[in-house]
Amino acid sequence: MASKIAIIITSTRNPRVGPHVADLVHNILKPTAASSSATLSVVDLATFKLPIFDEPVVPANVPARGSFIHEHSKRWSAEIASHDAYVLLVPEYNYGVAGSTKNAIDYLKNEWDGKPAAIVSYGISGAKIASEQVKTSLEGVGLRVSATRPQLAFPGGVGPEAFLAVGEGKLGDASKKEWEENHGEEIVQSFKEILEALANPVEKKN
Repeated sequence: MASKIAIIITSTRNPRVGPHVADLVHNILKPTAASSSATLSVVDLATFKLPIFDEPVVPANVPARGSFIHEHSKRWSAEIASHDAYVLLVPEYNYGVAGSTKNAIDYLKNEWDGKPAAIVSYGISGAKIASEQVKTSLEGVGLRVSATRPQLAFPGGVGPEAFLAVGEGKLGDASKKEWEENHGEEIVQSFKEILEALANPVEKKN
């Protein structure tokens, strides 16, 4: 059976460049996914409109000792449960993980637990801090995070490429070229580590 792998856009504010980063990463990964019989789909967190966690039950207790009551939680839970692994696209805001990213992770526990995930971060300096923070959070909910974590920096730092992304939500040609040429293999490697993890599942702890 083909593995279902989600590329998750974790940014939600506007303007945002996340959907364009997803297109780029998706195109880079398609040949490898096709050769491994994996199916890729893009999941946009913004469409779920998750508020700050507002359920009366702790995520770790779902479904064994409770269930979600809000439709947004049920939709997010069902979406994440339907995939075997994930590639999270993570922006960095003010030297840290975006609130939307952290909130989406914290909404769930058992839907994530034991599954592989890769982190592709992006920002003015590559979003190293956000990548580290997300890695810690994902491992905390039981995900198996790929060792390779591509960090995509806008060429020129604080300059035209960054301003285009932040101000207009567009990915400039220089950024596309830089990321494809200098980080394409790294993005594929992180994905191959997902596939390897899927081929070697671990038993969940009780």
